[in-house]
Amino acid sequence: MIQNNTIKITLFYLISISFILLNLWFVVKKDTLAINVLPVVLGIVLTVIFSFDKLIWFVVFFTPLSLPLSTVMPGFDFDMYLPTEPLLFGILILFLLKVIHERSFDRKILLHPVSLAIYLNLFWILITSLTSSMPVVSFKFLLSRLWFVVALYLLTAKIFTTDSQKAEKYIWLYLISFLIVIFYAITRHWGYGLLNKKAAHFVVTPFYNDHTSYGAALAMFLPFSVLFALSRCYSKKIRTLGWGLTGILTVAFVLSYSRAAWLSVMAALVVWGIIKLKIRFQPIFITVILFFSLVFSFQNQIVMYLERNSDESSSNLTEHFSSMTNISSDASNLERLNRWNCAIRMFEERPVFGFGPGTYMFQYASFQLKKDRTIISTNAGDAGNAHSEYLGPLSESGVLGLLTFLLIIITVSYTAVNTWSRLTDARLKGIVLAAFLGLVTYYVHGFLNNFLDTDKLSVPFWGFTAMIVAIDLHSRRGKRGTEIKNPD
Repeated sequence: MIQNNTIKITLFYLISISFILLNLWFVVKKDTLAINVLPVVLGIVLTVIFSFDKLIWFVVFFTPLSLPLSTVMPGFDFDMYLPTEPLLFGILILFLLKVIHERSFDRKILLHPVSLAIYLNLFWILITSLTSSMPVVSFKFLLSRLWFVVALYLLTAKIFTTDSQKAEKYIWLYLISFLIVIFYAITRHWGYGLLNKKAAHFVVTPFYNDHTSYGAALAMFLPFSVLFALSRCYSKKIRTLGWGLTGILTVAFVLSYSRAAWLSVMAALVVWGIIKLKIRFQPIFITVILFFSLVFSFQNQIVMYLERNSDESSSNLTEHFSSMTNISSDASNLERLNRWNCAIRMFEERPVFGFGPGTYMFQYASFQLKKDRTIISTNAGDAGNAHSEYLGPLSESGVLGLLTFLLIIITVSYTAVNTWSRLTDARLKGIVLAAFLGLVTYYVHGFLNNFLDTDKLSVPFWGFTAMIVAIDLHSRRGKRGTEIKNPD
């Protein structure tokens, strides 16, 4: 008890002194008192100190509504999402203090194969931060990845293992505030005309950067809305809400005009069919190897065929989707190829350690070739990231950066499929499948974009992973989750 009080008092003084110094800096350097909103956030943290579940629910609920610091208070040299990222940083600090104090955490979560794969990835991010061309940028990247993993994976998995029904709470908290953003976006879109594709790019701002991250989030939650609509494990009221939710998400999904999101949902449907048909891994693996072998063998013919596609992205849904393979005139596709080529050239120059986590956007400019540049390319190379969750780590952390990330995906996929096959509880079975299909949409979307440095996609990505791990551990203990009774 004495030790616990000492930690709380020490934390109180550290926060108080830090706030005073930070306030002085803002007054002297920025001539603003805006930082005084910080005590409100700190008050929330101190009120629920060591009550991680309340803080995590707060973060999940406000994630769709979070705003970049640059929108709220422009002029800073750094950016973050408010109020979520400061809270995630606070959770990380509290978690470390709690572990130091109690010297324990759930060993089954810590030693789970998925956790071990995540540690390996984090370890390599640390190593490549030390060798980074821009260490400050890389360590900021590592810190943000740590607070996402600690809060949204480790602590969330612990919450789910304690009470499996909190998985639905996690989903609903995100969806409730997400619906506010959806209605906001559709209302703005309506003013420009719902068939106006260009409007889809900005109607979701300032909550989402653009329509691609918005579409990716919609794709990740569609499997859960369908689960709530169809599963007999839920009450009639929940199923009715599920149908309404599915309708709203589907409309928003189509109006997002995100071709990558559309493709990712199609891929998730294929995976769903494979799982439901219980097709064995070996024929799938052989098929994938044959497919990529054929693509490699006939790559020149494929490129020539794609270059004949002249469909431009437009408000016509069919033409817009088919324009995904237009690599002759579609500026968006050509710029994406430019970014990918830059990432590959960066990897070739530093294949082992890369340029450092988070540095791609600062380093890729000099790797642009004149033949790859497009009308939306910039000389400074300051227009974003690698547009790939796979080539980004390859250029920033070398070959092991890519392999350790792929290891996370493989381990999660293996755990999800095996857990789903082993479960007898229909409710838990549905949650595992929905979480996995949601992750599949992002795994596929990751070939074309990367958003794991933002709270918008990190919350579902790590949260869904935590659900799969928690239910896997739950099923291995031989316990059945409490089912929601059907009142009909």
